[in-house]
Amino acid sequence: MNDALVLLFVLASIVLIVLLTSKFKCNIFLSMFVVSLLLGIAALPVNDVVPVIKEGFGGTMKSIGVIIILGIMIGLLLEKTGATLSMALAILRLTGKERAGLSIGITGFVTGIPIFCDSGFIVLSGLNRSLVQRTGKPMIYMATLLATGLYSVHCLIPPHPGAMAAAGLLKTNVGQLIGLGLLIAVPGAAAGFAWARWMCRHEPAAAVPSPSEEVLAGAALPLGGQALPSTFRSFLPVLLPLALLTLRSAIMLRSPASDSTLENALLFLGSPEVALLVGVGLAVTLCKRVDLALLNELFDKAIEKAGPILVLTGAGGIFGAVIKATGVGEYAGTYLAGTGCGLLIPFIMAAFLKTALGSSTVAIMTAASIVAPMLGALHLESESGRLLATLAMGSGSMIVSHANDSYFWVVTRFSGLDAEQTLRVFTTATLVTGITAFLMVLLCSRFLL
Repeated sequence: MNDALVLLFVLASIVLIVLLTSKFKCNIFLSMFVVSLLLGIAALPVNDVVPVIKEGFGGTMKSIGVIIILGIMIGLLLEKTGATLSMALAILRLTGKERAGLSIGITGFVTGIPIFCDSGFIVLSGLNRSLVQRTGKPMIYMATLLATGLYSVHCLIPPHPGAMAAAGLLKTNVGQLIGLGLLIAVPGAAAGFAWARWMCRHEPAAAVPSPSEEVLAGAALPLGGQALPSTFRSFLPVLLPLALLTLRSAIMLRSPASDSTLENALLFLGSPEVALLVGVGLAVTLCKRVDLALLNELFDKAIEKAGPILVLTGAGGIFGAVIKATGVGEYAGTYLAGTGCGLLIPFIMAAFLKTALGSSTVAIMTAASIVAPMLGALHLESESGRLLATLAMGSGSMIVSHANDSYFWVVTRFSGLDAEQTLRVFTTATLVTGITAFLMVLLCSRFLL
């Protein structure tokens, strides 16, 4: 079949997914699956369609399925045991109440590493309200700092599902993605903080409305009313897995590989599945006087929460596999390579999908499906190229959080704000954060490519 016609089919399938999920509010999995099936029928031999679909779904699950489940387990355990609040209070003690804005922003950044941005905002919204009442800072300012801190790491690093899905589809080294992703997230978040400060410079301190009982129910107390865990023990389930992943990446850079027993043991412990399992074990130790039945209930909730994410990620794998099988990625990549856009292509693709669909996870996952076949033609097929392309899509998936994004409404509702305030400050802050993060990716590319 003519390459230009296949490219037209692929572009039409992307538009159709956007229309089905955003305009007609169709189920995302079914939309992506049906469109992938139709694209396969239109562009592939009929006998190849079903095998390609199975390969796309199974290959994606093999790469990241376990990691997503374990990451959610860590986040839920930290939330329910009060470790998240313990980390927040520790950061507040370091910065002081006079720098309450910086404190809540750093809290969001750090606690956002293991837990989802929406869950993190709900858990920390009570602390944020308390700081607003004590300091007189405007709620929109404090809420934006907290939300931006959480959001910057959510879009860029594993174990968050969008970054994890992109890493699986592009075969990116997870340890390197976490390390460089954190470095890029820092200036991104800082730019968002500075923007919020500038936008709120004339904002009067407003009384904080009492949240509804339904909202308060979201900020769960530690299990069994137990005391908050110590700061060290609270941070350990986050920091140790990150250290193991980073150490594995550092060892793998050695050439030639060593037969050392210690190095082999560290390589095993630093594999993402094992490192996150270690984190789960450490998070379990935070529970006091919790019986096995209650612990199993938490694990069941984590698996239930992982289910929709795994399904969506698998759907992205299907779509990507079908696109790859058509060969259009190489065709489009060859054309785009002549434009000199390079990393701009994955960034713009993710930003367009995020703005249209609302979900950062779906945006980066879908963008990765489309970009993966183009990597060679875009001169991003090296390990560093795949790493930077993944981070470029993560940066794009921040742009922009507005009314079609559930996180936008979490920030609005749990802060007692109106939508106009959130659009004016938080939405524009996500634009600044995403662009800054991408500029950092471009800067890194000068040294890595």
